Amino acid sequence: MNKHIGKSIKGFFPILEWLPKYQKSDLQGDLSAGLTVGIMLIPQGMAYAMLAGLEPIHGLYAVTVPLLLYAIFGTSRQLAVGPVAMVSLLTAAGIAGLNPESPEQYLIYALSLAFLVGLIQFGMGILRLGFVVNFLSHPVINGFTSAAAIIIGLSQVKHLLRINLPNSEHIQEMMVAIYQNVGDIHWLTFGIGVIGIIIIKFGKKIHKSFPAPLVAVIVGIALVAGFDLTAQGVKIVGDVPSGLPGFSSPTFDVGIWGKLLPIALTISLVGFAESFAVAKTIQAKHKNYKLDANQELIGLGMANFGAAFFKGYPVTGGFSRTAVNNDSGAKTTMASIISAVLIVLTLLFFTGLFYNLPSAILAAVVLVAVSGLVDFKEPVHLWHKDKSDFAMLIATFVITLTLGIETGIIAGMVLSLLVVIYRASRPHMAQLGRVPGTNTFRNLARFSDLESRKELLMVRIDGPIYFANVEFIKRKLDNWIEERDQQLKMIVFNMESVTNIDSTGAHELNEWILDWRKSGIDVCMSSIKGPVRDVFNRWGILECVGADHIFLDDNLALSAFDKAFDDEMIQKYSTYAIQTNK
Repeated sequence: MNKHIGKSIKGFFPILEWLPKYQKSDLQGDLSAGLTVGIMLIPQGMAYAMLAGLEPIHGLYAVTVPLLLYAIFGTSRQLAVGPVAMVSLLTAAGIAGLNPESPEQYLIYALSLAFLVGLIQFGMGILRLGFVVNFLSHPVINGFTSAAAIIIGLSQVKHLLRINLPNSEHIQEMMVAIYQNVGDIHWLTFGIGVIGIIIIKFGKKIHKSFPAPLVAVIVGIALVAGFDLTAQGVKIVGDVPSGLPGFSSPTFDVGIWGKLLPIALTISLVGFAESFAVAKTIQAKHKNYKLDANQELIGLGMANFGAAFFKGYPVTGGFSRTAVNNDSGAKTTMASIISAVLIVLTLLFFTGLFYNLPSAILAAVVLVAVSGLVDFKEPVHLWHKDKSDFAMLIATFVITLTLGIETGIIAGMVLSLLVVIYRASRPHMAQLGRVPGTNTFRNLARFSDLESRKELLMVRIDGPIYFANVEFIKRKLDNWIEERDQQLKMIVFNMESVTNIDSTGAHELNEWILDWRKSGIDVCMSSIKGPVRDVFNRWGILECVGADHIFLDDNLALSAFDKAFDDEMIQKYSTYAIQTNK
């Protein structure tokens, strides 16, 4: 019992799994990764907070307590949690719809959103609902991510060019506004932004651990301070409050919760999908631990609770930071703890250094980060390999671009479900014939030399028989029966690929058997799986078909049709064909 309790505690607090076994040799990799990612987080956190519509300091607050909480509750040892571009944009889009009256109210909404995201993710983890993310298919995530990356990029144009643009998540509105204001470009600001983009984009080629975003920040600050560029109209971050984040409280107004709930659900699902995808990719390179989807939800939920109560905003695992964390040698989540300590030191002693940081540099950080999210290869690949998945990707992409982030992800989920339902409602069905000289049966549509007879129809249904597909199955069977031109004497159902049957399927199958037999067509079954036999038994289908018409395989069914063996032979194999759990 004590062993079981200990295992349960370790399951809920994964840090207890690795911390007691922590070795001195792990510290070097964790220290290197923690410092590298911490340095990345400073400009990224500030840039993403600005993208979310908040003061840059809240991006730094979002990588203190949340990082520590994920380190305790998360199962991935390399995942770097914090603000990401996608969630930041979703936060801005969700709160903008509430029309906050002041920056203080905006912050309350951001804290409340983080709390709701934490509540949803933590609740999903406790209820073991990690599988829900499977409803976001890869083409949907790909189309959504590419469209959102474009919207994020366009949202930063106002900081890069220092022009007035509306806060919108619709590409058509943003393009019109950019066209109307393109004559007001502040070229000096644009020049600083381009310098930042070049440093960040090509600095990585010097070395994978090269802190390109931080170098861009330093260069930007040096240019503004050295040449007094604020006097020439370059917009800067200005005063950044120092000190640790104080305790904050989200609102518990049910009305506001109701308005934030749709975007909170979107962030919860998208954030978890993004986080778990990168965590799985990295974990495949490390065989010393296992990921748990439900515990990951709990870990991310706790991180978002930390953001809600310590002046942050919704967080999740990020692609680029996690890759850097792993490449820099992270062995455990001690690396995240070290990153959090570096951010704390920055908050205590170094925030004053960011006074002259140009907003254009933060825009450059976001632009470079999201440029890699636009995937051109996958649509081309799907066009050649799977047209239906290509259509789903393009539909999600276009809907997200034109109707907005929230509508896009919901539409993508609905499309995913519709495709699943459509495919399940049209199971593959085959007429079977015997391979000459063998007892093996194959699809008549694929091979021209199979042995078959007009008076015998052998059918295999590949999938469950249930309410959504019974009409399709019946139509197909009716067509095949009609093709036999009244010569048909027996139908043999090969049930080896039928995984389940519901009440509608059972009722319809029973009716079909009775109708066929009335018209002089006998019915047999072969290769029924045990669980399906149990269902058939409960619904009386075994009795309807008859024990002497249920066979172990197609060859025995064919032999029975030819009367090639006697009752004793049938009895010998009958138990294996009809046995059920009563």
